[in-house]
Amino acid sequence: MDQTKDINIFKPYLKAKVSYKGGKTLNDIKALDKPIYKLSSNENLLGTSPKAIQAIIDHIGNLNSYPDRSATRLQAALSKFYENELKPEQFICGPSGSEVLDLIIRGFMGEGLNAVISNPAFLVYQMFSEKQGAEVIDVPLDPDNFDLNIDGMLDAINENTRLLFLTSPNNPTGSYIPEADMDRIVYGVPDHVIVVIDEVYFQFADASDYCLAKKYVKEGKNVIGVNSFSKAYGLAGLRLGYAYTTEKIAQYILQLYKPFLINMLGLEAAIAALSDTEFIKETVTLVQTEKMKIYKAFDEVGIHYWKTQGNFILTRPKLDPQVFEERMFNEGIMVRPVGNFGAPGCVRITIGTEEANEAMIEAIRKVVNS
Repeated sequence: MDQTKDINIFKPYLKAKVSYKGGKTLNDIKALDKPIYKLSSNENLLGTSPKAIQAIIDHIGNLNSYPDRSATRLQAALSKFYENELKPEQFICGPSGSEVLDLIIRGFMGEGLNAVISNPAFLVYQMFSEKQGAEVIDVPLDPDNFDLNIDGMLDAINENTRLLFLTSPNNPTGSYIPEADMDRIVYGVPDHVIVVIDEVYFQFADASDYCLAKKYVKEGKNVIGVNSFSKAYGLAGLRLGYAYTTEKIAQYILQLYKPFLINMLGLEAAIAALSDTEFIKETVTLVQTEKMKIYKAFDEVGIHYWKTQGNFILTRPKLDPQVFEERMFNEGIMVRPVGNFGAPGCVRITIGTEEANEAMIEAIRKVVNS
């Protein structure tokens, strides 16, 4: 063999094209030595499901042992949570919703294939697909109201399309996909396309025509619903997520599953959290009540915003988003510019506790009028 021949051992599509920049951590905030309300990551400011915490306490003395080899017990708990309308074998569990999305994308994406997305959207759809060498076709949302371009999405599909990503409620816009629109897409795609519906904020949706992926999965459609324990259950720090789909698709994806993928405390916390209806009710009530107060305050201040179906509100301040972020931080409020999500000029603000929201509104009044 010619030892002087230059052979590139690196996959060209693993060059970073889209980067995901997370917000400051709790340790970062503590190091600042001043009170800060973190309204930048859509976390549950009420904390964590008490039942999940108790499960962690009950099992923390067993860390010398391996966790369950698979997520069978969590799958059974999820089946019960969905009132046994879905079998345990239809669930795919993993360490975060993002990791579950990665399993799905690894299973269906590759060189010469493509996925259809609609920005603004969660960055990982594009990031993870491109890391498999796939092409990503973006059919942007309407910039005024963030409605889907349904005809555009369906027209973008070709023989190499394998995944079509939908998010409802959508991060970062807070918009949702009405059932009639969801019907058009799910019933309009060809059989070789799987519709992935990211519904991690579903607990907060209160629109009368909001629908879950469950409807289509029960009909046997090529649909995958993706969920997370990070938001409503307050378990972002443990990294837990799941998906559900047809048994055929689930068993295919599970071939990529690694033994002991979910840690012991995460597994027990997730199982316990599913039965914590009181905590979910308290969380949802807080968000639904507080968002109405925030709308009123934003109207008074004169900051542009979009009404939301999530636990966050997308705004478009008159200031440059990075300047707005910095000035809000100086007032003790962390917010998130989302230009890298495909929403230039916009800032996402998490709906927090009453105290946090009052502080945020007061900060906005100062920043906007300064």
